[in-house]
Amino acid sequence: MPILSADELTAFSQALLAAHGVHADEAQIVASGLVGANLRGHDSHGVLRIPQYLEALAAGRIKTAAPLEILDESPGLLAADAGWGLGQVQAHRLLDRLIPKAKTLGVCAGTLRRCGHTGRLGEYAERAAGEGLALIGTVNSHGSGNRVAPPGGTEGRLSTNPLCIGVPTPNAPLVLDIGTSVCAEGKVRVAFQKGERVPENWLLDSDGRPTTDPGVLYKEPSGTILPLGGPQAYKGFGLSLLLDALAGGLSGGACSKGDPAPATGNTVLFILFDTGRFAGSEHFLKVVGNLADYVRGCPTSAGVDRILLPGDPERLSLEKRKLEGIHISDGLWQTLTGLAKTCAVAIPKEYMKVARP
Repeated sequence: MPILSADELTAFSQALLAAHGVHADEAQIVASGLVGANLRGHDSHGVLRIPQYLEALAAGRIKTAAPLEILDESPGLLAADAGWGLGQVQAHRLLDRLIPKAKTLGVCAGTLRRCGHTGRLGEYAERAAGEGLALIGTVNSHGSGNRVAPPGGTEGRLSTNPLCIGVPTPNAPLVLDIGTSVCAEGKVRVAFQKGERVPENWLLDSDGRPTTDPGVLYKEPSGTILPLGGPQAYKGFGLSLLLDALAGGLSGGACSKGDPAPATGNTVLFILFDTGRFAGSEHFLKVVGNLADYVRGCPTSAGVDRILLPGDPERLSLEKRKLEGIHISDGLWQTLTGLAKTCAVAIPKEYMKVARP
């Protein structure tokens, strides 16, 4: 299994995107976001997505250098059309406009419709927290990607609609970034590419029977991903349904529907709070810092070293992968190097390094 440093993988990813027509500044934003996801252990939102992006670019479903068209704007609101521009680029442009609004008014909200795949939502929460802001964010799949069946159903009706909430603390931010399904579709795709089984209680086949075969999502009739919540899956399903409604309804984009178009991107909803404009940032950081310390200090069960809070697993992975490199599955590496050869992009020498079991 090839191992690359973050710098090498970022440079390689940026070169691949640029060679396929992505403007240099946008290629840098997208590559950094994807590799940032890999570094934090979210391979489902990492460079695995490059072939998907390049295919969509070639088909004209997403675009480079797309403008951000403002549909409506007020001191506390921004609604925009991303014109099917690259998702990380347009989502950061939305934040560029929302952060000053939040600092002026204390709270603001913004939406995007027709936006390419935005990647890891935690990226935007981390940026907001660095500005002293709390963020609540969600996306849907713009009416496509219906992988999740309602409890008791056998056909997908919703996407894996994620929920992200991030807040600053005196130290590292707390960042919850979860799908409302048991797992992200990208995690199933990773297992499928590696030829591995997925854990039990992730998937159902097309007849509604439990399975550990990731291939059920990629053939017809398709299987489905279970909603979050296990025996109480109505909770994850309910969250997904309402997030789908808010993201699609407020943005002017689409909610999940029948006869969806090919999966292209997202509608986006971000809500920002300036922690200093309510009870004051000093109070916020004090009580939230105390809360984090109190929870971390919980006695642990046998075999548990420490309590982890939202954002901790990503930071631990970041430290580890910065030192040890990022593992790329053989199947994905063959795809990426194949794309590189078609456009004369240099392949990093690090691909010769192989991880031993």
